[in-house]
Amino acid sequence: MGHVKTGLLLAAMTALFMVVGYAIGGQGGMLIALAIACATNLFAYWNADKMVLRMYGARQIDRATAPDFYDLVAELAQRAQLPMPKVFLIENAQPNAFATGRNPENAAVAATTGILRTLSRQELAGVMAHELAHVKNRDSLTMTITACLSGAIGMLASFAQMSVFFGGSRDRENPLGGIGLLLAALVAPLAAMLVQFAISRSREYEADRMGAEICGQPRWLASALAKISQGAAAIPNPEAEANPATAHLFIINPLHGGGMASLFSTHPSTQERITRLLAMQPASGGMRDEAFARPANPWDTGTSSEDRAASDAPGKAPRGTSRIPRSSDDARRGPWG
Repeated sequence: MGHVKTGLLLAAMTALFMVVGYAIGGQGGMLIALAIACATNLFAYWNADKMVLRMYGARQIDRATAPDFYDLVAELAQRAQLPMPKVFLIENAQPNAFATGRNPENAAVAATTGILRTLSRQELAGVMAHELAHVKNRDSLTMTITACLSGAIGMLASFAQMSVFFGGSRDRENPLGGIGLLLAALVAPLAAMLVQFAISRSREYEADRMGAEICGQPRWLASALAKISQGAAAIPNPEAEANPATAHLFIINPLHGGGMASLFSTHPSTQERITRLLAMQPASGGMRDEAFARPANPWDTGTSSEDRAASDAPGKAPRGTSRIPRSSDDARRGPWG
């Protein structure tokens, strides 16, 4: 079924390419757009994941460079019965993460340094389980291709705008004239955004559900979503702002746009996602809390001696353990105070 959905998506985006091409240059423009769409589809299938990772300056890590984070992903991948994905870090203060790759055998998961510093290891386990759920469902292929094609459609729309300013409406090959160019310039990006909107929201709910099953503790992901949402709202992500077509890849919308941008957000309500997660019963055989009480930050050697003493005391939860923050101050404080 995943292959069918991907095929339908590619067909829809290709058709949108052809419509824009027809608006710009008539039948000849439509044929050129079809050729561009086919080439873009092939490129996106084989290279879109690499392009997105390069776009965000992602750096691949291994057990030697970030052992705690790498081992966490490895354990979750084993529980999900997935091949070990490539693991990347992005130097970005905004807490966020995404998955990419054309299939589970060629998958990659990426997390920002901000998310490692913000979340406890338990919460980070919930986030990475969510991303591995996208890999398992093959969402990463569909979402990465959509990002690539949406960006290409945006470039075509920009070309249509330039055609309007430089007299393209008088081109005899353009049967719709200036009106057609304006429609291509305005409607095409909106249509691409609506495609992203349609494919992303239901996939996020499903990845939340499956991610909770993979780690066995829905509350870990629920707590993480609350913290990431507040962090993403407070901390800008310049790379995402420059490449908004990739926003739907992230676990939480990385963009700061309001108004219409919020109305057409590619992500469902964070509060609704948290509510659904907290309504789930912990899966049997889930990971124990203490198994993920170590620091998530690969550059952090651990908590202070006072924190370790508190963690070892009977009945005391380790500092940074997963819980829904009681206030916005709790969410900002992070696992290290």
